[in-house]
Amino acid sequence: MHATHRPALEQQKQIQRRTDETDSYAFFNVLTSARLFDAVEELLPEHRERLFPPTETLSMFLAQVLSADGSCQQAVDAAVIKRIFGGLPRCAASTSAYCQARGRLPTEMISELARQVGSMIGAGAPRWWHSWNRPVRLVDGATATMADTAENQAVYPQPSSQKPGLGFPICRMVTLICLGSGALLAAAIGPCEGKGSDEQTLLRSLLDALEVDDILLGDAFYPTYFLLCELVQRRVDGVFQQYGARKRSTDFKTGERLGARDHLVVLEKPSRRPEWMTPQEYAQAPATLKVREFAAGGKIMVTTFLDAKAAPKKKLKVLHQRRWNVELDLRNIKTTGAGRGVQKRLINDLLRMGLDRMEHQDSPEGPPFRTQTHRLGARVPSLDNVAEVLATSEAEDWR
Repeated sequence: MHATHRPALEQQKQIQRRTDETDSYAFFNVLTSARLFDAVEELLPEHRERLFPPTETLSMFLAQVLSADGSCQQAVDAAVIKRIFGGLPRCAASTSAYCQARGRLPTEMISELARQVGSMIGAGAPRWWHSWNRPVRLVDGATATMADTAENQAVYPQPSSQKPGLGFPICRMVTLICLGSGALLAAAIGPCEGKGSDEQTLLRSLLDALEVDDILLGDAFYPTYFLLCELVQRRVDGVFQQYGARKRSTDFKTGERLGARDHLVVLEKPSRRPEWMTPQEYAQAPATLKVREFAAGGKIMVTTFLDAKAAPKKKLKVLHQRRWNVELDLRNIKTTGAGRGVQKRLINDLLRMGLDRMEHQDSPEGPPFRTQTHRLGARVPSLDNVAEVLATSEAEDWR
């Protein structure tokens, strides 16, 4: 066994054990800890003191997603048992009060908490987790299918290629994830059909989560002229697989040669203004942009790293290969849900991932052994368990 495998496997067991022991009380303690208390209090909506106040309801919601059962009844039963053991008056085991309390949770509160938790985890990642001592961010999209209800069809219409009644509503999600820690930094959710439903549009809403000196890795959906301009303006470097149209026209005999199948090329601003762009934004965009294109691993890549000595294409190839981690994190989010709380549920899943990571980061065992430790099969950081729970949950549990 490789020298690094044994510590990694041991940490997986520790993470799995702590995950199995996690309940709503554990999440409540994290939400009310010194690191998150002020943020939670600031985001709490106005409420009366009820059986299930917002913070406790959110804790139960998080534990519900993580549990093997995944039902509202199991979440309420667990709360009743905890109250009895804590010497508190027993409450009714009906799910009605909990489901109503969960419905009152603001989606914006859960979304903002997920973002703040991800930022805290990313900021706490050891410097040696990063590549070239710079934070690396992964961008990717996923889709999730939902129950075929009129309400879901109105917000997340099924693909136009399918006849009515023969398809399911689909929502699209784009996420920014920290490569070093695996923490979710930001997420945007929208329909898969109609204006503004593409991954480019959702990514533009997340760009403020990027900071100076970040490195962004993405696939061929993203490296458009205007996105590359935006990254350069924000002093963020990007490494992407070249998109189809540009890939077909790439000619390494042109431009400034840097090496074998490696050159600098000047792109010109598209003559047509995109629909999402205002005339003022289009006029302010630079007329030209210098980027680097290179061939590696059978792919054409495009990057804003222009110095071949400081950023050899072999290192850029290795760096971009690590983008696959985001695919592993999001591969099983494609599942079926129901009801108007779908968006809230998805964001709640992402918040749970972040809180789990924060708890393990602060655990007595210390932070993960290395960057990839969390991705070697532990249940906590991946969405596999979330997808399994959502797929097996009864429709009435989505009220």
